[in-house]
Amino acid sequence: MNKFEAVLLLSPEISNNVITENLNKFEDIISNSSGKITNSEDWGLRDLSYDISNFKKAFYKYYQLEINGNEIQKITKNLNQNDNIIRHLFIKVNTHQELPTKLNYEKN
Repeated sequence: MNKFEAVLLLSPEISNNVITENLNKFEDIISNSSGKITNSEDWGLRDLSYDISNFKKAFYKYYQLEINGNEIQKITKNLNQNDNIIRHLFIKVNTHQELPTKLNYEKN
């Protein structure tokens, strides 16, 4: 099992119920891929550094994962098909960042 940190950016135009639904689907995909979510943080609605699909803001969700690296490509393919997730990023790390993160304190 490799350690990854993931950030999902969700559309600012969706409701809290749809956000929760999409995040639950992501978490199910991780567990169905024999992965484990060790920690997560909700960074809330934040300004984007640049417009993405004409959005100036997005809902950010941060995850710390333990999963086989071969599964990331399958998960990425699934995320690309979801219109509510406007960006995602997976980074392989040796050790997970200590929580809470700095961005958690800077919520808008």
